[in-house]
Amino acid sequence: MGLLEKIFASTWGVHPQDYKRPAADLAARAMPTPERLFVPLAQHLGAPALPTVLVGQKVKKGERLADPQGAVSAAIHAPTSGTVSAIGEIAAPHPSGLPVLAVTIDADGADEWCELAPCDDPFALDPDEIGRRVAQAGVVGMGGAAFPSALKLSSSKKAGVNTLVINGGECEPYLSCDDRLMRDEAAAIVDGVRVMLHATGAKRALVGIEDNKPEAIAAMTLAAAPFGDVTVRAVPARYPMGSERQLVLTLTGREIPAGRLPADAGVVVHNVGTARAVSEAIRYGRPLVERLLTVNGGAACAPGNVLAPVGALVEDVLAFAGGLKGEPARLVMGGPMMGMALPHARVPVVKGTSGILALSAAEAVEHEREPCIRCATCVRACPMGLLPLEMARHIESDDLKGAVDIGLKDCIACGCCSYVCPAHVPLVQLFAFAKGSLAAEDRAKQRLEATRKLAQAKNERMAAEAREKAEAAARRKAERAAAKAKAEAEAAAANAEAA
Repeated sequence: MGLLEKIFASTWGVHPQDYKRPAADLAARAMPTPERLFVPLAQHLGAPALPTVLVGQKVKKGERLADPQGAVSAAIHAPTSGTVSAIGEIAAPHPSGLPVLAVTIDADGADEWCELAPCDDPFALDPDEIGRRVAQAGVVGMGGAAFPSALKLSSSKKAGVNTLVINGGECEPYLSCDDRLMRDEAAAIVDGVRVMLHATGAKRALVGIEDNKPEAIAAMTLAAAPFGDVTVRAVPARYPMGSERQLVLTLTGREIPAGRLPADAGVVVHNVGTARAVSEAIRYGRPLVERLLTVNGGAACAPGNVLAPVGALVEDVLAFAGGLKGEPARLVMGGPMMGMALPHARVPVVKGTSGILALSAAEAVEHEREPCIRCATCVRACPMGLLPLEMARHIESDDLKGAVDIGLKDCIACGCCSYVCPAHVPLVQLFAFAKGSLAAEDRAKQRLEATRKLAQAKNERMAAEAREKAEAAARRKAERAAAKAKAEAEAAAANAEAA
């Protein structure tokens, strides 16, 4: 590694106060099933699932509610037994609060599982069969992106990856659900890691855990000890170490090229929660219908980790966790750096919900923006080696192409630049705005291209119809001419015979 690379490796990222304790050290609590669950059909990356149940239908826990739609999608299952009381729109777990289609289940209190298909020996299964079962279980990435895990497993097999990286970094402040899961379920996580090794064909698994989680490192190291192909490594506690590019570089020394995927570097990355979900799906046939999440923040009465069913409302989770000290200044789903501010608490928990933060006014304070002094603090903090101040200058000058040319699309929206900016320039918001504008332009171009193709197809169809009509008319004319000539010939022959 050269001098510049060493300097960059030692300076990227930030060290925010983690606020993980006491939540991380308290035993996880299992939340009773609420009387009503609202299960969104779009809680994964890709196309929303298509409902397969009807209003009034009785379902059991784990029963399929919706099928995946398209190549990138995931199945949705009932988090409890009960009756489907509605299939309609609810507020999405998103800052916009726009509606999303969901299946509403009135719980019957029995929490009765449907018939499951366990497997005693996952390693006797064909890798494709493992992928099929993971897809049937609706398993997605539990780190927040919620990418369908089966697709990731199958594509890794085809790409010939040789290293499976398991993300136990959990670098976001306040969040500790992965830490708690590794302490309590280390054996199940390692089992899922080994199943994923078998499914992907990778030769080794590297589990990266930030060094501020000694209990998790100890538990995972003990669970992995019997297996030579699974190695647990401590990585520096630095945000955003949980980003797959930074974790892969730290663990393997391989840099993922700009615009490429980890598979292009021979690596595939999964979260520790995903590994446990894979173990549950393959060993016991259980679909993903619940998850461990962190309740934290200055407005939360009793911070901790809660095992909550998918579809439970945020307000129900907060109430079970001990309630609030008062009206929170901001509700956030996920972490404070990359999470989403919620419009209200009547939105459902989804598969990718890693935390619910009830932030106090002191925690959510907003600073007035000041002029950029070009100190380059944001440049030093950027984990991608970008120039945030220059990208912001281009964006504010309506030069989106200029921002793209210097790396806008490589931005991972980690928020490090905004966190360290002494002028409080809303850098990450500017980048999000620019990416949204570019996406809108792309969609407009796609619609224009689709319209052009439709118009071209219509013109070609009309031209073909005109040719067919002309050809048909020519045939009819020729047939009439032939018939007339034949009639005249027959008439001439008849006259000649009569003469």
